[in-house]
Amino acid sequence: MFLEYLNIFIFLFILLILSLILFLLNYVFVYQQQYLEKITAYECGFQPFERSISDFDIRYYLIAILFLIFDLELIFLIPFLVTCDYLGSQALISMFIFIFLLVVGFYYE
Repeated sequence: MFLEYLNIFIFLFILLILSLILFLLNYVFVYQQQYLEKITAYECGFQPFERSISDFDIRYYLIAILFLIFDLELIFLIPFLVTCDYLGSQALISMFIFIFLLVVGFYYE
């Protein structure tokens, strides 16, 4: 059973190593000078026009939450794709229904 997931583990291992290498290369070779103006609260140099506690449109939060929900639902496709050969036609039909509902929800969003 472990051999079936070996490709996924190898991919995740290579991804982890590559991410660490890129992070360390960026940390070593990029020179960042920190000075007072850059680390202040308003990096652009202008004084704020409004008070710091201002009304924020709720639509931005809704879009972010819906994006996370659809992103998490797509994770359910990975186990299906791994075991696609062993499942029957009933699982295939149920996955098509799931994808259809996902597309309808995405269109509604």
